[in-house]
Amino acid sequence: MLVLLVALVSCSSVGKKEQGLFLETFSPEVAAPNHTFKILHVMSYHSPWIWTDGQFSGFQSGLGTDVKVEYRTVQMNAKNNSSEDWLKSKGDEIEQLITEWKPDLVYTTDDEAQQYVTSRFVHSTTPFVFSGVNRQPAFYGLDGASNVTGVLETEHFAENIRLLQELAPNVRKIALVFDDAPLWEPVIARIRKETDKFPDIQWMGWEPILSYKDYQSKILEYQSQVDAIGIIGVFNFKDSSGKNVHYTEVLKWTAENSMLPDFSFWKDRVAHGTLSAVTVSGFEQGFQAGKMARTIIVEGKQPSELEIRPTKKGEAIISLARANKLGLKLKSGLLLDSLVYTRYEWEK
Repeated sequence: MLVLLVALVSCSSVGKKEQGLFLETFSPEVAAPNHTFKILHVMSYHSPWIWTDGQFSGFQSGLGTDVKVEYRTVQMNAKNNSSEDWLKSKGDEIEQLITEWKPDLVYTTDDEAQQYVTSRFVHSTTPFVFSGVNRQPAFYGLDGASNVTGVLETEHFAENIRLLQELAPNVRKIALVFDDAPLWEPVIARIRKETDKFPDIQWMGWEPILSYKDYQSKILEYQSQVDAIGIIGVFNFKDSSGKNVHYTEVLKWTAENSMLPDFSFWKDRVAHGTLSAVTVSGFEQGFQAGKMARTIIVEGKQPSELEIRPTKKGEAIISLARANKLGLKLKSGLLLDSLVYTRYEWEK
């Protein structure tokens, strides 16, 4: 049985789809219950992208193939269009869609969707389940909301530093890179607490970088100042015209111009040139959210009965291409225990 997937899209990360409406179909193996549920998926960001697509795939798996679903997906495209006016307009558009379509459940991913969409429906009759959220729910007015639950995104910072130390044992000074996105504020707070576990390391670079030109200058300065870089916030760097530079361009330039080991928290960063990551699994985030959604729409529980919690599962990922460029000699056991990328994404 074919179920129609109607996706309302602003634009993809590479501009392949212009703003408008497009249709997709998929064929889940559905058996029970007989009711077809309407689920709206609100992406803060865009597709195709490993992080967002992984969450949605995990959500569908967690919900189960025996549940009949008609999906609609709205991409807010906040990584490429981060202005307040854009995000508010997307929030208005999505609010109208929810009001008119009346979904059985709304699945919202990442922080912008909570700020500009979920917060408008607190204590409404529409259940909301989120994943990939960095800030605490109270920041968006969701704490104690009867109709909201979900999965928090908590980065594996200490595990990342330990992996970096195995790859590059002489690291003593690390610079951390952030753009000016508000979602990094709680991440920075958590990282500051975790740095106490590494008293032998000196930390730099807590202030946000605003422009792509400043980022390039800072990375070149770091070559003689630190031993490694944490590539964390890289989406909001503006070019000379004030537009966001795509993060893949930022990472490619970094891999080609920096000779410092670097790390991040996400799988796609390693694919695009960063040395290593112990990832927050997008699939696992979505999978747990999907299980929550099933409990709500199939079993009839209230969202408020389900605890908001982070996922714990991470995965070590290494770019062998980057390691080779940096002249790092990696232990075979480390490679066997990790997902390894042998080439950069732009070389495929």
